[in-house]
Amino acid sequence: MFKLNLKIALRNLWKNRGITSINIGGLAIALAAFILVGLYFTYETSFDKTNPNYNNIYVVGRIYPDFKTNYTSPPFAKVIKQNFPEVENAGITKEGFIELTIKNGKNTVFAKNFMQADYNAAKILDLKPTNGLEKPTGETERLSYLNDESMKVLFPNKTDNKAEMVGFGASNSGITGKINGSITNNLHSNITFDGISIGNEIGQGESYGYNNYTTYIQVEPGTDVKNLEQKITELYRKELLKGETDQKTIAEIKGVSTFLDPLANLHLRPKAGNDAPYKILIALSVLGILILVIACINFTNLSIAQAAKRAKEVGVKKVMGAYRSQLTVQFLTEIFIQCFAATIMALILAELALPYFNILFQVNLSIWYIENDLFWQLPLVLCLITLIAGTYPALVLSGFKPAMVLKGNFSTSKQSSWLRNGLLVFQFGIAAIFIIGLLIINSQLKYMRSQDLGFTANQVVYIKNISLFNKPEKFVPVRDKILKIPGIKSATVATDVPDGSGPGSNGYTFEGEQKSIDFVDVDFDYFETLDIKLKDGRFFSSNFKTDTANSAIINESTVAKYGMKNPVGKIIRGCSTDYKIVGVVKDFKAQGFESAVQPTIYAIKNPCGNYKTQIMLKIEDNKMADALAALKAQWPQINPQDGEDFRYEFLDQLYGKLFKKQEQLQSVFFAAALLTIFIAILGLFAFAKYSTNGRIKEIAVRKILGASDVQIFKLINSSFFMMVLVANVISWPVAYILTKKWLETFAYRIDLPVLPFVSSALITILLTVITVSIQAKKAVKANPVDALKYE
Repeated sequence: MFKLNLKIALRNLWKNRGITSINIGGLAIALAAFILVGLYFTYETSFDKTNPNYNNIYVVGRIYPDFKTNYTSPPFAKVIKQNFPEVENAGITKEGFIELTIKNGKNTVFAKNFMQADYNAAKILDLKPTNGLEKPTGETERLSYLNDESMKVLFPNKTDNKAEMVGFGASNSGITGKINGSITNNLHSNITFDGISIGNEIGQGESYGYNNYTTYIQVEPGTDVKNLEQKITELYRKELLKGETDQKTIAEIKGVSTFLDPLANLHLRPKAGNDAPYKILIALSVLGILILVIACINFTNLSIAQAAKRAKEVGVKKVMGAYRSQLTVQFLTEIFIQCFAATIMALILAELALPYFNILFQVNLSIWYIENDLFWQLPLVLCLITLIAGTYPALVLSGFKPAMVLKGNFSTSKQSSWLRNGLLVFQFGIAAIFIIGLLIINSQLKYMRSQDLGFTANQVVYIKNISLFNKPEKFVPVRDKILKIPGIKSATVATDVPDGSGPGSNGYTFEGEQKSIDFVDVDFDYFETLDIKLKDGRFFSSNFKTDTANSAIINESTVAKYGMKNPVGKIIRGCSTDYKIVGVVKDFKAQGFESAVQPTIYAIKNPCGNYKTQIMLKIEDNKMADALAALKAQWPQINPQDGEDFRYEFLDQLYGKLFKKQEQLQSVFFAAALLTIFIAILGLFAFAKYSTNGRIKEIAVRKILGASDVQIFKLINSSFFMMVLVANVISWPVAYILTKKWLETFAYRIDLPVLPFVSSALITILLTVITVSIQAKKAVKANPVDALKYE
């Protein structure tokens, strides 16, 4: 019996190969998209899962009235471990702040992040050097490791795991150090580095004011994390209150709290960070599921539409004694064959598209990975889509009554008609949402690219550097040499460049009111180099000696935060220094469009600041190439510590990376819109063919009675036109809510436009009319006699 059913199934699929091709092709395209999305979802949600203590590791962060941060001070980890027995281990890490040059003869590597970690943090994070994790001896010993790739570059012929001596900085710097071995840099982790230095302790001598470390704790399984979080908050306040007598400061400390952020949160939705990657992942996942649902709808619609052709077969089989359950299994087998063929084709399509997908999302995914979840997910999806897309058509087909069918009185039920129409409306509704989403994303990206940033990134070159220029007099000879090169208009150095990275923050008091604001330590010509506009007062100038001691410039957001009136000339206090405000600059979008401009103070001298290493140059456009060539040639004389290692990036390209996630989303929505429209049109094409063929005699009678071709086209298109119009009307509120929520993730955004909603209706209606008209053309042009000669 199975063999006979299989033969009938294959014969029917071949006989209706046009519909079969549309069914398999549409499903294969949707499945291929679903496979890629599934791979990416698994990748993004499995960061750090190889860590054996994954579920028990937390980052300790701080909460202030106006911000959250993951950065804490060095003593805190040790105090936590000493006070709470449920904390099995606690350690700290610190990211590198410069791109470190490491040399072995002529071989050079640039370590962008040479991280520091204490031994406890290395154990918590499961860091494993090639020789195994060793405990440093004594308080001062540091064991340094480079990642495998860097070690291969520096020592291409190395076959053992012995320690090696390397040079740091320029070849003639004379600075050397020991690399104890290599360490695998797990790129599928939140903790990545080019090199790492491990000590028993790091940050010795730094108090609770030095909040530039990350504290990790490992708790016992089953720990009440909420209770522990509260106890750590109480401990932190107690530590800060030691020796404090000022009542206002005491009150402010009591407003500070801590939080515990699971390791599982750090990649996609950190408590003290941006959860845009998580939202994009969810959006991408929903898109993948919806595309698959649309393909299943197509499948169901076309299968029901084909029901009339199988009616007599069902009638004969039932007369011969076949049960409904047997017929249901037969039709499900046919559907499974199509779904299986679609799955094989989907794997081929996904493999072909994977290189482009990897480039778009900057990942290295593979379908044929032995531990890939796809190997159990895909068979499950295959069975699910067989049941979802095939159950109702199989029940409809197997439920025909033999007497009615064999008398020739058969017609599909109104319920089937309503279902087909409803599914078609749903398909085009989803397609309309994707079109609206794509158009609004395009509008927001266009706005971001054309909006005034408040500073000029063009023609600004950021030079990577390892020298420290915290004292202005140290940068003077470097600036003088740089400015002698033709085409260079200005040069400056600072702790941060406006590339989206957040600067440090600290408490500053103005007229008795303390608030936490960001700080950036700069040098002369910082604002001029970036073309930042002055609103009030003046910029820093070498003509004013106090500028290098206690002068500060603030932005408009700082003025608004403190409610300042005529701030120039007034005092703002921070880091035990009274700063005289000499200028106010207009706000500029250093952190991009997703975050509002933060209140920021700029000073040349900051006892609590970071190292000034970021050199920026403003270069004339027509002299850019010559100036860069001259800088490269003269750099050993200009900045001997860097020596021959001159390297740079254009600031506009650095800033442009802030748009990367939204550009990815734009590409995804473009692909999703094309796929959904293509799949919907495929289904519509076949459905229109079935509908038109069922009305051949009606069309013939109308033509005999004098109906014109235009009237016939209008008649056939009218029902489809109404369904697509209804689909758009239903999709608009959904699209409005979703796009509004997406736009709300931007501090600076467009107003929700009407044009995308109208455009989606026009596009879907136009495509529907064209598709249906192409299919109806044959019926309209046919001779009425051919349709009615047997009547």
